[in-house]
Amino acid sequence: MDLKKIICLIFCAVALVRVQAQDAPLLTLKDAVEIALKNNYNIRLSQNNASIANNNVTLGNAGFLPVVTGDAALNASNQKIKQTRNDGTVNNLTANNSNNNYGVNLNWTIFDGFNMFANYDMLKEQDKLGAIRLQDTIQSTVANVINTYYNLISQTEQIKALRGAIEISRTQLRYSNDKFTVGRVSRLDVYNAQVNLNTDTANLITQLQQYRQTKIQLNQLLVRNLQADFTVGDTIVVNNTLVLGDIITKAQAQNPDVLASQINKRLAEINLRQVRSTRYPVIGVTSGYTFSNSRTPAGFTLSQNAHGFAYGLTASVNIFDGLNQWRRERNAKLQIANADLSQKQIMLDVEAQISNFYVAYLSGLDLIKIGQSSVELARKNLEISLEKYKIGNITQLEIREAQRNYLDAQSKFFSAQYQSKMAEVTLQQITNSINIQ
Repeated sequence: MDLKKIICLIFCAVALVRVQAQDAPLLTLKDAVEIALKNNYNIRLSQNNASIANNNVTLGNAGFLPVVTGDAALNASNQKIKQTRNDGTVNNLTANNSNNNYGVNLNWTIFDGFNMFANYDMLKEQDKLGAIRLQDTIQSTVANVINTYYNLISQTEQIKALRGAIEISRTQLRYSNDKFTVGRVSRLDVYNAQVNLNTDTANLITQLQQYRQTKIQLNQLLVRNLQADFTVGDTIVVNNTLVLGDIITKAQAQNPDVLASQINKRLAEINLRQVRSTRYPVIGVTSGYTFSNSRTPAGFTLSQNAHGFAYGLTASVNIFDGLNQWRRERNAKLQIANADLSQKQIMLDVEAQISNFYVAYLSGLDLIKIGQSSVELARKNLEISLEKYKIGNITQLEIREAQRNYLDAQSKFFSAQYQSKMAEVTLQQITNSINIQ
């Protein structure tokens, strides 16, 4: 009696979960991606970083433009002066001296060995790098959303299969009770049927727990209430037309890591230009318009006012710096060589990653075909086994085996679908070509 009560409570809990799921709003994959693109913190951080890199691309930041300052200075003093003249007279004075200057000054480096041109090129490359990193973050986030969404679809199918298994176990328990009533089986068969039902129910509860945890994970990616309830679609459609050569070609032209490595090599080349610029002289011009006013009561001139335009030309050249120029240039050339090696290594790693996921993609497609056939065969076998068990032609162990085979076939089929879809999405992410219609 206690066992039956426990079973009833379990079924009530499962039924409640089913009702709640039916009342929850449908979240489509397109809606999920749009919410993530709007709210995800990683995307927003990358957007800000990309904006900073874009804001830095200015002629002033590169050093092309002059610097104009407004300067002002005020100096004052209070002095007690004792003067002794040639005729012996002594003159005691209290002098309040003041001197103030103000004006506008300009400093402009008009030639620095082409370093300002190299700086401007560097800023533009850093802007491109920021845009690539932003796109990479977007693609990575979208891929995580898609994979999590399809994981929920796969788990939904697993839950449906487990609920079907529970219905079969309930039918088996009913048959066992009927047979026990007429004396065709012992109480042991009834207990075994009840244990099977409990096991299937426990498996369903475990799967429901995993399903809820995955929903929390998706809500976290969407940056919304973690407890927000929703349902997902019921179909996983795998694109079976991907070609390995096309994927590698796309990756060479669009993969964020490959593009970033190309930019890093150009930055290393720009760095060499910046280092070499110090071999040339630095030429600048200065100018300004200054006003000055001074008062010296104890001097020969009581006050003086002046204003006017000033200008000048400055030049400096590095003659000898302890061979540091040579050292810096050699290091800059080695950095270019390292950037070239890094670019080749990244391309090799990307191709290896593509090859591995393409193998998983093809295996998933093959397993889907086999899984569809296996599920149909296992379903027919289970139906026949149930009929035989009903009339007493097979044992409880045999029907349990048929039921397990059916669940395993369904589980492998759903896993194959998810595996192939996840590999497909990852390949699209690598080629920077995820597109949700």
